[in-house]
Amino acid sequence: MAKYSRSSPYYSTDRFGKFLDVMTDRPIKAKSADILYKIDKVYEYRPDLLAHDLYGSASLWWVFTQRNPDVIQDPIFDFKAGRNIYIPTKDQLNSDLGV
Repeated sequence: MAKYSRSSPYYSTDRFGKFLDVMTDRPIKAKSADILYKIDKVYEYRPDLLAHDLYGSASLWWVFTQRNPDVIQDPIFDFKAGRNIYIPTKDQLNSDLGV
């Protein structure tokens, strides 16, 4: 059975055979070091690009939705230019997720 990397939203999800169970939420706690960021046009509908530029891994795209559940329900189509979101620091992700 394959293990999922710590950066995967499926990291703590139970696996049954070849199929995944429903994804388990991995909340990202609000911290005073979080940065309020207005999504730039270059990242519109592309949380993977922002995750790559900030954290060095496009696979952390889901972090923005988990940190901003009141603003982003759809991780792609709610990721619009001009929308303000909180971004956790790379150190916080290392601490919370071990990535």
